Amino acid sequence: MVNQSTPHTVTDEKASWAPMIAIALAQILMSFNVASLPVALGGMVNSFNVPPTTIATGIVVYSLSVAGFVMLGAKLNQRFGPLIIFRSTVLLFGVAQVMMTFSPNATIMISAQALSGLTAAALVPSLVALIAENYRGAQQATALGTLGSARAGAGVAAFLIGGVLGTYIGWRPAFGLLIVLSAVIFFLSFRMKADKGRPEVSIDIVGVVLAASAIILMSFGFNNLNRWGMGLVRDAAPFDLLGLSPAPFMIALGIVLGQLFVVWTRRIKEKGKTPLLALEVITSPTERAAVVAMFAVVALEAMLNFSVPLYIQIVQGSTPLATAIAMMPFNLSVFFSATLIVRFYHKLTPQKIGRYGFILCTLSLLWLAFVVRNNWSEFAVLFGLVAFGIGQGSLVTLLFNVLVSASPKELAGDVGSLRGTTNNLANAIGTAVAGELLIGLLSSSVMRNIVQTPVLTPEIQAQVNLDNINFISNDRLLTVLSQTTATPEQVAEAVRVNEESRLKALKFGLLIMAFLSMMAIIPAGRLPGYLPGELPADNLDKEPTK
Repeated sequence: MVNQSTPHTVTDEKASWAPMIAIALAQILMSFNVASLPVALGGMVNSFNVPPTTIATGIVVYSLSVAGFVMLGAKLNQRFGPLIIFRSTVLLFGVAQVMMTFSPNATIMISAQALSGLTAAALVPSLVALIAENYRGAQQATALGTLGSARAGAGVAAFLIGGVLGTYIGWRPAFGLLIVLSAVIFFLSFRMKADKGRPEVSIDIVGVVLAASAIILMSFGFNNLNRWGMGLVRDAAPFDLLGLSPAPFMIALGIVLGQLFVVWTRRIKEKGKTPLLALEVITSPTERAAVVAMFAVVALEAMLNFSVPLYIQIVQGSTPLATAIAMMPFNLSVFFSATLIVRFYHKLTPQKIGRYGFILCTLSLLWLAFVVRNNWSEFAVLFGLVAFGIGQGSLVTLLFNVLVSASPKELAGDVGSLRGTTNNLANAIGTAVAGELLIGLLSSSVMRNIVQTPVLTPEIQAQVNLDNINFISNDRLLTVLSQTTATPEQVAEAVRVNEESRLKALKFGLLIMAFLSMMAIIPAGRLPGYLPGELPADNLDKEPTK
């Protein structure tokens, strides 16, 4: 990728890779935390005695905390300097992991993830700013690729380490390791080059409120669509609007506030003040296409990362280690593709890589929807996960590189905040939609199958709570049925209905994900259609910039 405003290449001296070690470890710190949550799903459900959707709330809260306040974090980096922010937030992240490791209930766990998200909101843009400060040209592209592969590598490590520890010791030690890692990163940061902040940079408080409110409202709306109702209000909703669910209204209000944020930001810029986000990073069609495509691919990854562990641990009752083994092909393919895709930048245009990547993701999800069974170790399923991982890893690195290379160095913090907002909003909404979608599909499938099954009489149905259908294992279902007057024939039929309904819900969920991936091919077609070193098509007739 090249800067669109710089049609010629520049030869830079090689810089030391020492700062990149601390930067990459900081990315691993954040990614390991959020990737460990799905692995710890079963353990947390048992420890806190809560449904899986409550654990999903922890993932959502982390992601929306980052997404809501990462723009503020970028401005704090500009005002005080990214190195100071880097050190401070790494320490605070370690404190949050202490809370996480020793959390006695789900409320403390969710609070720990909220604090982790708030500190990550300032840490994310500091990583991009520090890369822009320390590296140029080809080294910068390599550093950005390393940042993407560090994120993917953290996913591999989280599933493997979390799986082993969760199976033989418990889910808590995996988060305890992050306390140690935070301390290591803090000490390594003293080998990084000192920087100076810009005290003249002001903080747009109105912009912070508008952006955070928009993101939080949209995330909470999506996270509670099924529980509060998509139309008419349900009993679980905290309030209603003339008998209607507040969830869709929260989503709509969030979108409106997002538009108001853009209008407000333009007005601030016209007055000569510092806006919360420099809109120059999303002014061109290429940049907007990259943001939309990045949102799509991260949301798809979040949906798959939630759906598969949910099914393996809760439905099949397998161990965290079994989850790690099942997801390892996907995580390894993401890691290697995120690292190696940079080798194709001089052969394929970003537009081609983007299109091929989403086509591969679409075909992989369609394949998984048709071949998935109760055994995740089947070769056909592993093949589909690997193929999806190759497409996903390639796309994340590519799209991030497009955004960074399209903006000047002084906007690196804004690019970092835009990346953080997009990634974490997509992660929050993807996880929320996956949970609500699968529960909704499961509920409708269970109710339909029960109506079609005369063996499960109304008397038995009355003894089982069907108003709050959730994913449960066969063992848990048998425990519930043992407290009723169900005959062995009725118990066997109930287990059959549960198994078929869960599998149908997962298959339909994968088909919906495939449809979303197919739609993302459209924005991918608006990515740059030229190779590094070439002039953009619209600049071919212009004089080179002197």
